[in-house]
Amino acid sequence: MSIVFVPKKLRGKAKINQETIQRLLDENDQLIRCITEYMQKGRAVECVQYQQILHRNIVYLATIADASPDDIPAITNCSSSNASTPALNGHGGTQ
Repeated sequence: MSIVFVPKKLRGKAKINQETIQRLLDENDQLIRCITEYMQKGRAVECVQYQQILHRNIVYLATIADASPDDIPAITNCSSSNASTPALNGHGGTQ
């Protein structure tokens, strides 16, 4: 079950840290692999279910990014390389 599915009484109380974000990125990686596998097998119903979870995770990560303080360096900074950006390692390239 996705870590984004939190009971309503606990929402807004979770601490967002690098470990939580990395767990979501790892989960998204696994979801994409499952979606690809099910697509190859022609199992559209399962694809849709995993796509919904992936979409929810991505929206959650985008919400965190939008709420982050402005003093955090942007990922799109041209002077830094992608290799030094931990959030992208293993998630942005082809394998």
